[in-house]
Order: sequence, then structure tokens, then C-alpha cells
Amino acid sequence: MNDIIVKIATCEDNLDKIADIVKKYREFYNVPTEDINEIKAFMQERLINSESKVFLALNEKTDEIIGFVQLYPLFSTVSLKRQWMLNDLYVLETERKKGVGKKLMDAVVDYFKDKAKGCILVTAKTNIVAKEFYNKLGWKTDMYDFYTYYF
Repeated sequence: MNDIIVKIATCEDNLDKIADIVKKYREFYNVPTEDINEIKAFMQERLINSESKVFLALNEKTDEIIGFVQLYPLFSTVSLKRQWMLNDLYVLETERKKGVGKKLMDAVVDYFKDKAKGCILVTAKTNIVAKEFYNKLGWKTDMYDFYTYYF
């Protein structure tokens, strides 16, 4: 775990490496990638336009991206503050159970704790492993019901 560093992605980061980990994340969800350039363009647009915050977990020795979290901004009229939607969390299968996910989530909390109302995330009701992980880190499900409407 000491060999893991977490940083916020910028436009100066290697988009090929970022696209590669996002491709693996999409494959995890059985979404095939026909053209890696689509992913690169999508991620580049998010970074250039400051439309998301991407936290990268890197193996300090190899500089390999071994995980990432991506959050998108929301706003709360009640609190008059920004909130963040944690939309994506992925750790390479070979790096799981090594503290990478916890380091990513801790970095998110540390970064946003003084800048936002909070963060929200949604996971499948059947994703027991993720739910246990989030609960262990102190994330709560008791306040709201989330509804979805897909087009």
C-alpha cells in the first residue's frame, strides 16, 4: 500500500494511460470498446472543460495507473453548496484487496471535505462487495431513496 500514490488527473497526464484504465472499467461492465479514441476524447473533454474530477491511483514504482475514481459536480439549492456524484470507481483486478480503493476514496473525502456539501454515489442493490466497502468507509444509505428514469 505504501507504493500507491493518488493524484488528480490534469490535461497534462497521459491520456493513453487514462483511456486504457477506463477501457478496462467499461469491459468490467461488459461494455465493449470499439475505438479507444472515443474514450480518450471523452476523458479529454471532461478534463479540459473541468466537467469532472478524476483521481488516479498510481503504482509509484512503475507509474502504472492501477485505479481511478471520477466524480461529476451537482448543486444543492437547500445548502447553497456544490455536491459531487461519484460516478466511477475502478481498481485493476490484480490490485484489489491491497488498499487501492480505500486510498482513492480517502483522497476524495480529503479533497472535497472543505469544498462541498458532500458526495453521493449509487451502486446496484446486488453489489454486496461494494456496499460492504462503502459502509466500512462510513458512507450512508439511510437518508434518501434514489430514483432513476432512463430515456
